[in-house]
Amino acid sequence: MRRTAARFLLVAVAATCGSIGARAALTEDNFYIRNAGDLVTLCAVSGDDHLAREAIHFCHGFVSGAWQYYKSVNSGPTGEKLVCAPDPPPTRTQAVALFVTWARSSEHAAYMQEPAVDTLFRFLIETWPCPQPAAQPEKKR
Repeated sequence: MRRTAARFLLVAVAATCGSIGARAALTEDNFYIRNAGDLVTLCAVSGDDHLAREAIHFCHGFVSGAWQYYKSVNSGPTGEKLVCAPDPPPTRTQAVALFVTWARSSEHAAYMQEPAVDTLFRFLIETWPCPQPAAQPEKKR
């Protein structure tokens, strides 16, 4: 199982790195996170970009903050769990690489103009959905 996950991660990272030509140019405006495309641009920054350090730290901070807020809001007995990360969970770097790969696929291009946090959670829910509880039979009266 771990080898399969490691191979998938390597393929995802290779796909992310291999699509440099399709990458939007990073500008300081991307830091305003007007939409998911801005977040993806920051998270997919090339290591040789003059804003690489700032971009990757911003990306990880955004993703981590969104995840921590989700966990806080959905904790407790009445919390609605939408995302169930695998055990062990991916590292933040692995999750970000998977998000970038997911976002760059043609089937998800329409989401790049949506709010970044909505698109991030669309990815998380699609990638690691929680099992649906079994339907309870109705009680007869």
